[in-house]
Amino acid sequence: MQKRWKISEPLQEEQQQQKQKIIAELKCPPMIAEMLVRKGITEITEINKFFNPSLEDVHDPFLFRDMQKAAHRIKKAIEKGELITIYGDYDVDGTTSTALLYLGLKKIGAMIDYYIPHRMIDGYGLSLSGVEQLKQNGTNLIISVDCGINAIEEVEQINKLGMQIIVTDHHNPMEQLPDAYAIINPKLPYSEYPYKSLAGVGVAYKLLIAVYQLMEKDSEKLVEKYVDLVALGTIADIVPLTGENRIFASVGLGKLVKKQNIGLNALIELAGLSHKELNSGDIVFGIAPRINAAGRMGSAMRAVELMVATDEENSQELAEIIERENSLRQQIDQKTFQEACEIIEKKYPNPEKTHCMVVSSDNWHPGVIGIVASKLVEKFYRPVIMITFKDGIGSGSGRSIADFDLFEALKYVGDHLETFGGHKYAAGLSILIEYLDSFENKLERYISQHITPEQLIPPLKLDSHLELYEINENLLEWMNKFAPFGPGNMRPTFYTENVMIVGFPYNVGKNHLKLKVAKDGCNLDLIGFNLGDFLPFLKKGHHINIAYSLEFNTWQGRTSIQGKLKDIHFVEKN
Repeated sequence: MQKRWKISEPLQEEQQQQKQKIIAELKCPPMIAEMLVRKGITEITEINKFFNPSLEDVHDPFLFRDMQKAAHRIKKAIEKGELITIYGDYDVDGTTSTALLYLGLKKIGAMIDYYIPHRMIDGYGLSLSGVEQLKQNGTNLIISVDCGINAIEEVEQINKLGMQIIVTDHHNPMEQLPDAYAIINPKLPYSEYPYKSLAGVGVAYKLLIAVYQLMEKDSEKLVEKYVDLVALGTIADIVPLTGENRIFASVGLGKLVKKQNIGLNALIELAGLSHKELNSGDIVFGIAPRINAAGRMGSAMRAVELMVATDEENSQELAEIIERENSLRQQIDQKTFQEACEIIEKKYPNPEKTHCMVVSSDNWHPGVIGIVASKLVEKFYRPVIMITFKDGIGSGSGRSIADFDLFEALKYVGDHLETFGGHKYAAGLSILIEYLDSFENKLERYISQHITPEQLIPPLKLDSHLELYEINENLLEWMNKFAPFGPGNMRPTFYTENVMIVGFPYNVGKNHLKLKVAKDGCNLDLIGFNLGDFLPFLKKGHHINIAYSLEFNTWQGRTSIQGKLKDIHFVEKN
């Protein structure tokens, strides 16, 4: 599927002047100066901070309105020997948040344990059954991480049972807030915290720093000690890698390489990533799926056990179990994806005429439908909701396309749902089977009225025009200073027009396109992942326009520059 190229506007006159000033001061390639100007980073002090992320530049945790209250309550619990339970979520953000607070509070004398809900038994977030379990265990104070902001009924039950709860979360709140002892969430409507895009683990980290500062512990060492967990949860949750998130990701990736956490070390080893400098892609595609597999296939408690482990033998055993669960998850993913595609083929014979896709089955594993929904969005480029039913009750995951708010759509059809939650691009829901048809019809109507034909063509943001003769090692070395890359700070995508195909393109692996192009006496090797369908239309000597990013590729000890192909537009006359 060809993409809709969204080419950045040319720099304005003032921006051109800023660009020239940066080139003169930094002695950098013009493209680097342009990238900085487009990010609004134009002063040398700002540039130095951007290129050298430091934990010294994060915000004061007490800028959260309820932080004083929350930190004092935890201090009191520690001093009185009350049992604190960290109540997490089963994804990477939730498990790293849980491990972080467990390790950090235990280190300063807290009587503490943790609870992660079971995906199939408890569902997402705080549950009444989980709350009852904590009461039986003797918990006095609950700290929720990465969940709880919309748990009105569950928090009410916590209060009735004589416990108290501090909610830390980063998800969007509904109009009514839970009656918690304290709420720490940068997205609260009255929040004055300057940075709104923290992951759940970032919010938990802020709480831990506040407690250490209040209790006059060495908070600077803490900031260093646990930032590997913060980086892992932040990158895995696909939040913007801007501001504080980028600082956490950058510093934390360095700590992961230094192998402080023996549990994560064992997992990194099994993932085949122990002999390289980790980047954000290694987390998203290598580490995060393995940790998530524990919650999808079994119990996410195992993932937390791995992160808090102190024994190497135990760490190795846990990592091997998680590795096996991930292999099983991959097999189930593939089978479920094939089944969903078959359903779509029958249900939507003309997929281009539908505005969303809802597919359901009694046989799908609840732990993989979110992953598969994402793959279906990639294939069909429509909002997708997958639902698996058991005894007439459906558990669903929804994924959206760029620029369409799925959460708003679910709010519109919420009267057909038992529960739902999430954000703009990803959501979870539960539904009774008798409401499925009316839910589908109402959702299709809403989306058809709120989405444009243009939105149903995948966009590709192009940062700038680049000629092949501008590409060299110096450019890439400067470009790598912008890392870690991720949402809000993507690796730049360039376009070059009228390049000529050199030699014969071919496919490798699972539908990956390899080709070489030339222009003005310069060549560039390209690989296009999942772009093999272009092959029949590419001939030696033909001219094409290409969209691509650049990276170093090391193979058999040799490092070269490689273009990662994103899309091809054909030149009319070939």
